[in-house]
Amino acid sequence: MIKKISGFRMFLLLSMAAVLLVVTGCSSNSASSDQAKGNKVTIKAGSKDFTESLILGELYSLALEHAGYKVERKLNLGSAIVHNSLINGDIDFYPEYTGTGLLTVLKEAPKFDSKEVYQEVSAKYKEKFKLIWLDPSAANDSQGLVMSKRAAEQYQIRTISDLQKHASQIRFASQGQFDERADGLPALVKVYGSFDFKDRRLYDNGIKYDVLHNDKADLAVAYTTEGELSKDEFVVLEDDKHVWPPYNIAPVIRQDVVEKHPEIKDILNKVTAKLDNKTVIMLNAEVDIKKREYNEVAKEFFNTIK
Repeated sequence: MIKKISGFRMFLLLSMAAVLLVVTGCSSNSASSDQAKGNKVTIKAGSKDFTESLILGELYSLALEHAGYKVERKLNLGSAIVHNSLINGDIDFYPEYTGTGLLTVLKEAPKFDSKEVYQEVSAKYKEKFKLIWLDPSAANDSQGLVMSKRAAEQYQIRTISDLQKHASQIRFASQGQFDERADGLPALVKVYGSFDFKDRRLYDNGIKYDVLHNDKADLAVAYTTEGELSKDEFVVLEDDKHVWPPYNIAPVIRQDVVEKHPEIKDILNKVTAKLDNKTVIMLNAEVDIKKREYNEVAKEFFNTIK
């Protein structure tokens, strides 16, 4: 015998069903929200195997963890394998340089405008590799020439054009390969004219700043974000005729990761926005000169920008 349900009981049943639907919906939305915030989502962070890249890899990892993500660190990868590690999915992102992407990975002709280089690597990485370049930094870790401040002031040298005019008075601490490489001294000669240095001697890269400090030379080859440049006694010459391509920093990330977690772009971009040459030089100096651990330096800096 089928019992009839009273109107009041029917009302109670329908009300309970409605409450269950609301609760279920809230639970579902909460789960989606948690996933959007990165809870229980693991991102594999990579870096290359030198000081600056290790610091950057750790900085980006800290930013993701602060936003709720779990981060599996696969830092300290060789430059020769890190790109393929990203393509193969062994890592999800790593900090790269626009000039490296253009010349070493894509093997394109050099360009010298930062925006043009960034636009080209962005378009071609996405097309060829399904990789996304996030925002580039103001910092530019390019090839450069460094002088002792003493000599630069003595001969009033501020740019490479100034250097070319006074080359006969300058002692050059060369590193050998720079004299022969197409993007080294030959590139300078092609654009600026000949450099007839007063003296040219070979020194190991690791002692070039000691050589300048001890007045054994006036000029050396450098990269423009090296930690030693934090010292007031050294001056980087302006490449006023733009011989060397820009090497701005940017995270390169797998497209599928960005599509699943689009908020990651903003998280990483906020870190990159804090990176200018002065800041990167300071971070490198903390490790290379003061001999601190890169992860401690990264954590200390991140705490000032988070």
